[in-house]
Amino acid sequence: MDLSIHLLARKDHGLRTNLELVRPTCQGLIVLCGISVLGHVESKAQKVEIFSFLLSSSRFFSFPKSQSNSQKKSSNKTKPNTKKIKTQNHTPLFSSNPYFKRSSTPQKVQSTSNSSSLLDLKSRLSAVKIPEPVKPRAGRRMSAEGKPVITKKIVIGDAGYVLEDVPHLTDYLPDLPTYPNPLQDHPAYSVVKQYFVNTDDTVAQTIVVHKSSPRGVHFRRAGPRQKAYFESDDVTACIVTCGGLCPGLNTVIREIVCGLYDMYGVKTILGIEGGYRGFYARNTINLTRKTVSDIHKRGGTVLGTSRGGHDTTKIVDSIQDRGINQVYIIGGDGTQKGASVIFEEVQRRGLKVAVVGVPKTIDNDIEVIEKSFGFDTAVEEAQRAINAAHVESESQENGIGLVKLMGRNSGFIAMYATLASRDVDCCLIPESPFYLEGKGGLLEFIEKRLKEHGHMVIVVAEGAGQDLIAQDMRSMDVHDASGNKLLLDVGLWLSQKIKEHFVRKPKMPINLKYIDPTYMIRAIPSNASDNVYCTLLAHSAVHGAMAGYTGFTVGPVNGRHAYIPFDRITEKQKKVVITDRMWARLLSSTNQPSFMSNKYIEDSKKDNEAHNGTSKAENVSTDASLTNGSL
Repeated sequence: MDLSIHLLARKDHGLRTNLELVRPTCQGLIVLCGISVLGHVESKAQKVEIFSFLLSSSRFFSFPKSQSNSQKKSSNKTKPNTKKIKTQNHTPLFSSNPYFKRSSTPQKVQSTSNSSSLLDLKSRLSAVKIPEPVKPRAGRRMSAEGKPVITKKIVIGDAGYVLEDVPHLTDYLPDLPTYPNPLQDHPAYSVVKQYFVNTDDTVAQTIVVHKSSPRGVHFRRAGPRQKAYFESDDVTACIVTCGGLCPGLNTVIREIVCGLYDMYGVKTILGIEGGYRGFYARNTINLTRKTVSDIHKRGGTVLGTSRGGHDTTKIVDSIQDRGINQVYIIGGDGTQKGASVIFEEVQRRGLKVAVVGVPKTIDNDIEVIEKSFGFDTAVEEAQRAINAAHVESESQENGIGLVKLMGRNSGFIAMYATLASRDVDCCLIPESPFYLEGKGGLLEFIEKRLKEHGHMVIVVAEGAGQDLIAQDMRSMDVHDASGNKLLLDVGLWLSQKIKEHFVRKPKMPINLKYIDPTYMIRAIPSNASDNVYCTLLAHSAVHGAMAGYTGFTVGPVNGRHAYIPFDRITEKQKKVVITDRMWARLLSSTNQPSFMSNKYIEDSKKDNEAHNGTSKAENVSTDASLTNGSL
């Protein structure tokens, strides 16, 4: 519209000259501009003015054939030529465009009369059909190739109900056939009262509400659906593990294979070796029920793993070349970001491929879900190190046992291991800053506790105190292949600082033992609790893929497994809330000071309240046009 008005408004000679130079295109452009302007003008005076301008520019509509100078001179001596000149048939402008239809009757233009030009304009306006604007469906944007790209799918309901839905294959492949779910004929499920999950079942993210509170954010409940979008014999699935090791990796692999095989009759399952790089740099291995029967008893991953190596184009090329149509990606937040990119490339190409993530992080720092697999095993194994430190410390005068546990940015393992042990005197995590020297500092507290009990145990998460270490030594901003910042060893640094402090106090010698069980904890098999949890995760992932869902990760939300969009778990990391009751329970258990100023605590409370307020506002701020629809 703006372009049309701009072109018609400019009556300067330069524009007319340029139009003369591009006659084949000019004719259709002027007609299209006229239609566009007339369709948006209501005033009769304005319409008359536009027609007047078009009449004064009638030579642009007739497009007479150019004449040589000699022909022009001879024409001046004869009477005016009144012969009708057919308008050039500019086929490329209209016939190649399906939105335009030419009149079946050829139009003729009188080049010597303004009235005939007006009639010609009217006939052209009536002969050209303007297409309806192409609007992408809700929740989509159009890619460069003109294919829909799914964005967020948010469904709004009554009383502040918000469903953050996950993509489905039919969002960009609408004509897919469906098949009966094989579970309805499975003998093991014959005793189940309800075979399939109701299509409207959702899981609430927040379950503690007031009577006036909105219903809040929900996620689609995980489980088998009545319709399957894959036929069992046509499925070629693959499994890949990425990032660091974690207890339970082999259990998840085993249960995905057994779930596909036993519940859905899928026989072709490939294992991608060596992480993302394995898609294009290594061969695959065949996974069968027999080959994975006892791998859950081993630590690590039978497929191997690596950091980095994410080349989206090569990975999706490999998926397409191998005929893979279900991809199961096991890894932490960095891996899930890579899975999200793979999903976007798959839908851009219009492939019938379900991309499913299974969240893995021993630090339990993935947002939305209650906990990640391997966390319970890590906390249980951490008890062994804490018990050893306690034995060492109480066996000697002024004994100090220092244990470093995993927790790059979140101190969940250190906090839960401390609460479970009850032998820890001080717990240090990344979320709670501390200082060493001066009144109320860590060194003063250590000295006081040794005088009271004669020994103490300190647990420190690997990401704690990094700002203090950086002040003492030249810290380099170095990252690993997954993009994680390489941390300095807080355990060794803290040990040295404690020893240096008590060297200045010869009347109080200490015996310090430093224990780092990090890689021992990562490499063990999962315990019974995590084995059951891994089974539920794997089966939920399989049910979702067979039901046609894609671009999601699976995890428990308030005790129910749900399908969560990739962007929700990758937008930020979950951290310990130091103004929460759980951290207060720890402080009460260890009797340690908070090592924080009142100002820092108040600022943390304000930040937490602001975050909760923003989340609530996002939940209740709905547009009436989006009700029961999608974004």
